[in-house]
Amino acid sequence: MKEKSLVFTYGVIFVVMIIWGLNIVLLKLLVDAFPPATMTSFRIMLAGVVAIAIVLFSKQLRKMTKKEWQLTLLATIFGVVGHHFFLSQGLTLTNASNTVLILALLPLTTFLFAVIFLGDRLTKWRFFGIIMAFIGVMFIQGPGGNWAVQTGELYVFIAMVMQAISFIYIKKATATLDSKQMTSFMLLFGSIGLLGLSLIMEPAGMSGLVGAPFYLYVLFFLSAVVATALGHFLFNAAIQQIGAGQTALFNNFVPFFGLVSSAIFLGEKIYWYQTFGFLFIVLGVLFGTGYIERIWAKHHSLPKKAVKHI
Repeated sequence: MKEKSLVFTYGVIFVVMIIWGLNIVLLKLLVDAFPPATMTSFRIMLAGVVAIAIVLFSKQLRKMTKKEWQLTLLATIFGVVGHHFFLSQGLTLTNASNTVLILALLPLTTFLFAVIFLGDRLTKWRFFGIIMAFIGVMFIQGPGGNWAVQTGELYVFIAMVMQAISFIYIKKATATLDSKQMTSFMLLFGSIGLLGLSLIMEPAGMSGLVGAPFYLYVLFFLSAVVATALGHFLFNAAIQQIGAGQTALFNNFVPFFGLVSSAIFLGEKIYWYQTFGFLFIVLGVLFGTGYIERIWAKHHSLPKKAVKHI
């Protein structure tokens, strides 16, 4: 029963990765049409409003302890305000391929933080999986990337580290706090912080949100509600169940599904080495989450159990 529940959780995260990959295309269209910082703050604010409405409707909102508030606010500062601020700044100064490659360090960084601060075990099997997934992302990024570290790359790296730190706080908080309540508060409070930053960075940003074609507002709604609100609901619930390190490893799928979505909706090409990289990522996730290790241990423990039973 536990194994089935685990496989179901993996399946849910996999679907979220597909949604987030598609969201890359949506965000590309949205940042080209609207002021990026202002659009991002309102997108996350809409997601926060939808999330808190779901929690209130399901009557799962409860009074939080002082420690839960502290962990939630820290996760918000790092995972919503800090991550999205530095990521948006970095994207204006570097290309998408370098951004993908730097963000591919997220699972490894999260795993290391989980080992240091949460006491997670980093076995040889799991470390091998992380390396496999990272190699897969390098294949997806393709040849000819600019590897020189510039200001944009530094901003993206900071954004990646901040998100990894937020996963640790999410795992700590959801030990006692429901992940849905934490997610809704993170999105709502984080959007307020991002709105404050957008008013400084884009003083005329509000006026830039009106007058666009109707379909762009539909895309805005889908990105906010489905990708951000629902996606983070499910992703943070997975962190609560299987841990920060294992959940973060699935982020390696996002670049590939982003490429697939770009090919379908934007007419971009997918090359053979990118498909090859996807296979590395699949193997990396299977090893890195410990799934192969558990199957192997279960298979080799059966004879011993049988002998003991006899």
